[in-house]
Amino acid sequence: MSDAVLSASPVLGSPSVTAAPPGRARQSQFRLIAACSLGNALEMYDFTVYSFFALLIGKLFFPSHSPYGSLLLAVATFGIGFVMRPLGGVIIGNFADRKGRKAAMTLTIGFMVLGTLCIAFAPTYGTAGVLGSLMIVGGRLLQGFSLGGEVGASTAMLMEAGGVKGRGFRVSWQLASQGIAALLGALTGATLYALLPQASLESWGWRLPFLLGLLIAPVGLYIRSHLDETHTPDANEHSPIGRLFRAHGPLVLKGVLATTAGTATMYLVVFFMPTYMIRVLNMPPSLALISGCVTGITLFVVSLVAGRLADRLPHRKPLVIGSLLFSLLAVGPAFWLITHYPSVPLVLALSALLTASVNIGTTPMFLMLLELLPIGVRASGISVIYSIGVTVFGGSSQFIVTWLLAKTGNPMSPAFYMMACGVLSLCALLALRERKAD
Repeated sequence: MSDAVLSASPVLGSPSVTAAPPGRARQSQFRLIAACSLGNALEMYDFTVYSFFALLIGKLFFPSHSPYGSLLLAVATFGIGFVMRPLGGVIIGNFADRKGRKAAMTLTIGFMVLGTLCIAFAPTYGTAGVLGSLMIVGGRLLQGFSLGGEVGASTAMLMEAGGVKGRGFRVSWQLASQGIAALLGALTGATLYALLPQASLESWGWRLPFLLGLLIAPVGLYIRSHLDETHTPDANEHSPIGRLFRAHGPLVLKGVLATTAGTATMYLVVFFMPTYMIRVLNMPPSLALISGCVTGITLFVVSLVAGRLADRLPHRKPLVIGSLLFSLLAVGPAFWLITHYPSVPLVLALSALLTASVNIGTTPMFLMLLELLPIGVRASGISVIYSIGVTVFGGSSQFIVTWLLAKTGNPMSPAFYMMACGVLSLCALLALRERKAD
């Protein structure tokens, strides 16, 4: 980097840093956070918008005799994007470790733009039949492939571009940017539902959020092209992903299981809750979508607070386990109150509580995993861990919960799923050792 001299640690593979002058260091950190956050926020915004318009997309592209049938097909298509995440994590994560973080992060934005264009301009089923449905599916596959590699490359760069001090705060922007994306997506959706009649929404209104999201792409590409690389690849290393599985296979497995609670909460409370409020609690769409705004703000604030805590606490594991235990105890009573006393203020308050309780430990957990992975396989490792965990337990969550709601009629189904994921995470975290870099 131009602002610091980096060298690989022989023990942990993490960078040691010669400090830059304070002014230039602040400017460099601002540029770094903006570059990593803009790209991740764009990609999570597109995912969020699709989730919030799942009911309309199901009706327009996947017609069915049953309302739940159309919704199932729509959320299944949402889940299809997650199927590509592990492939993106392997290919782009490996690319980031072989060619550098900067090249990989530029590549991911390009794939995301292509996927979003497919969705924004897809003709409806009534206009072009199955062609429109296939374009939606293709767009989701491209988005999933992109995001599978984005998280590993950008998170590794956030960690590596500076010293140990402030590392948690930098990494926390990975999750904080997801909160911004959820907030912007929900605000866009709520505004459109409030201002446009149903006919206009179905005709063209639902396409606007995807088109608006594309405006961020040129900014992200420009800033990323001017970043300083944080990783100089080993010319003799031809397959970082192979070394990852050979040398760190058990850590990858524990990491995947450790992410289950956070991903289940993210994709059910932040993304699925608007659909749940509309379909199960019979609330108007314009009010239900406000839950995305509340959980987005909560995720943003809590992630940054968690990053500061991770930098100051001598041990991070107790914070991670404590937050998980609290969320396990809270999710059952929270959904019982929501289903027995449904009201917008109560749903918003409990959604914020669940989002905060699990995510206060997510940034410290990511930092634990980053510090356990050597720099030569760090992007690959985080990409694989995150993409597999999100695919298996996050991407499938909306489909599984929608299916459970349709089959059992039990409005507590989301809580049961989240509790099961929480138990898996707790077991993995208890087995995961902590090693804080010097």
